Amino acid sequence: MSDHVQTSGQLGTTGSYALQRNRVLRNTYWLLALSMLPTVLGAWIGVNTGITASLTGGLGLIVFLGGAFAFMFAIEKTKNSAAGVPVLLAFTFFMGLMLSRLLAAVLGFSNGSSLVMTAFGGTAFVFFVMANLSTVIKRDLSGMGKWLFVGALAIFVGAIINVFVGSPALMAAVASMAIVVFSLFLLHDLKRIVDGGETNYITATLGVYLSLFNVFQSLLALLGLFGGDRE
Repeated sequence: MSDHVQTSGQLGTTGSYALQRNRVLRNTYWLLALSMLPTVLGAWIGVNTGITASLTGGLGLIVFLGGAFAFMFAIEKTKNSAAGVPVLLAFTFFMGLMLSRLLAAVLGFSNGSSLVMTAFGGTAFVFFVMANLSTVIKRDLSGMGKWLFVGALAIFVGAIINVFVGSPALMAAVASMAIVVFSLFLLHDLKRIVDGGETNYITATLGVYLSLFNVFQSLLALLGLFGGDRE
């Protein structure tokens, strides 16, 4: 009798754990899809108004870093309240605005639209692969986090240096490294949700969104560097 009760309790705990994990994963995917709307809106406004065209060099870096870190701090503070989702969506609008300078530059090529669609398709493919791997891989990937953080830090430093150097070769190297690192970050974050290590869907969405944003931006930069047609 006691064995039956204990087994039933374990099954109940396992069932509630699975329900919570599935709920976080489902809400993360829904919020991620919703976050694309303000991102596209921000990018569209930025491209069509040129509002971010003057944000070059050090000024652009200061505005981007200041805005991004302020929003991420606000998201962390509001993630457990009703304000969390609107703050996250405002952040994705800001990121769309910041992306508009690169988009405008790529769209200036005669094949710019196809390059943007290629970058979008490549990002969607990365997401599809990593989302599926996160459900197939049984190994604990939490140990990847510290190495990926080091990689992200190296990318960050390289990107800052290139703001002042303006080297296409360094830009290509940073973008290539970013695609690899943030693709793995995507896998790491999705696996954490699947394993139950992340229980807040707003925090989960922020991590997945940032990885996808960086993969898309890096793919677009590489395509603009090597595939842009000025004719």
